Amino acid sequence: MIKKQATALLLLMAAFAFAQKPIFTTAKVKAATVYFNAAELSQTASASLPAGASEIVIKNVAVNLNESSIQIGAPASVTVLSVQFTNNYISEYEVDTKSPALKIVRDSIILVQKEIQKVNNTINSENKTMQLLDKNQQISGVNSGLNVAELMKMVDYYKNKQIEIANNINTLAEKQQKLNATLQKLNNKLEVNTNKEEKMSSGKLVLQVMNQTAGIIPFDISYLTDSATWTPFYDLRAESVTSPINMMYKAQVVQNTGIDWKKVKLTLSSGIPNQNNQAPILSSWFLANQVYNNDAVIVTGYGTRKKMNQLQGSVFKEKADMEMAAPIMAESSVSDYTTVAENQLNISFDIDIPYDILSNGKVHSVSLKEIKLPASYKFYAAPKVENDAFLLAEIADYSKYNLLRGEANIIFEGMYVGKTFIEPNQTGDTLNLSMGRDKKVSIKREKVADKSGTKFLSAKKEQTFTFDITVRNNKKETIELLLKDQYPLSTNKEIEVELLQSDGAKVNTETGILTWQLQLKPNENKKFRISYRVKYPKDQILNL
Repeated sequence: MIKKQATALLLLMAAFAFAQKPIFTTAKVKAATVYFNAAELSQTASASLPAGASEIVIKNVAVNLNESSIQIGAPASVTVLSVQFTNNYISEYEVDTKSPALKIVRDSIILVQKEIQKVNNTINSENKTMQLLDKNQQISGVNSGLNVAELMKMVDYYKNKQIEIANNINTLAEKQQKLNATLQKLNNKLEVNTNKEEKMSSGKLVLQVMNQTAGIIPFDISYLTDSATWTPFYDLRAESVTSPINMMYKAQVVQNTGIDWKKVKLTLSSGIPNQNNQAPILSSWFLANQVYNNDAVIVTGYGTRKKMNQLQGSVFKEKADMEMAAPIMAESSVSDYTTVAENQLNISFDIDIPYDILSNGKVHSVSLKEIKLPASYKFYAAPKVENDAFLLAEIADYSKYNLLRGEANIIFEGMYVGKTFIEPNQTGDTLNLSMGRDKKVSIKREKVADKSGTKFLSAKKEQTFTFDITVRNNKKETIELLLKDQYPLSTNKEIEVELLQSDGAKVNTETGILTWQLQLKPNENKKFRISYRVKYPKDQILNL
């Protein structure tokens, strides 16, 4: 019963205090942990609180945050009764009088007001002087007893003096007008800046607190916001096919939280917060007919198989568009400032160098680690898809480097050659990195017309396809070349496929892939022929 009465008294005191002037403070970003789809911000703030209940408005928090993730840390003497997030806090007390923008305008207004007062004082003085002259002129004219010549001199004096004072008054009036116009502009600017302060782009936290002892109270604030992301990015540099790859592990950080991060402690994590953590449940699986687009199949009809635009065993993605060369890696190692932690569910990079990440939606590049990757090189070609040879770097035991999937710039032999894609989420023990095309390895795939053709056999159509593949090494050293081609497969008993010739290739009958492991000496040519036959009903149309 006593506890209930104490709680009621506490709430009553809080209600009384919260009707009073709120206390404003500004939070500072101390650290940021950025995930692939969100960020956790850690901020600090302090406020001078009286004993008892208070309302605190903490400005400079993210405009878009997960309210359920807000955590407020305070000393034991402070009880946080409630926390509310808002982007539209309206209060006559909200304007921050210590704002630099407002202070500049207010200081300018004070200076202009002082100048206006000086001008007003001078105009008043000149007017009084004019009045005094008029009065003296009247007295002198009546009681002077001066002769005509002396009287004329006195008149000239008063006339000239009055003209001088009148001109001074006109000049001062113009100056007064200009100063008043400047003052009006400053007042308008103050109003605009005040409105900006009242409608800041950052969010605000409104805290209702009960404090036991008056004093300056520190607060620790943390929350999640989905207005920040990062993606891995790499620079790959190799001087020759006999040297290791120098990899610069980078991150591209983007944030639109509404607040700038200045000199923050940055951590990048591969984790994904806010994802669905409910374990899946399997339900019944019912098969249904599916229709495939002809452009997406090799063999159509009653049986279909997807087209293999990228042959099995090659893990790369080359972009045709050429971009500016990637920035040269710094001589000083960034690895000394980055700690990599491999957790049960994710990888995190803890960076000791403080970073400035502005809230402008632009990509900010962050260097994480320099890694020297031992690599063995070979060439790869799939002339059915492309007639170019690609230089592949094979990285063994790549899992120890904590690589994440992402794009990479390739700089080979000092020249930017394009982009590739690193895909470490594969099951093989070796990671293949495409280092670009090499025009010094010539490859040609041609259809042999006299060995290809179509026959009609009663209810069947028979088509034969024959291709010659020619490879030539125009380099000055011996190279290894992994050459691949393919023949179609059928899952329909009415469509028969027969491989007629493979010229020593290793044949994978489950995938239809033909593989040659070649060594080519300088200026050496080699030719290979593949041939296959397809039989199928005449009333069917196959995409061959």
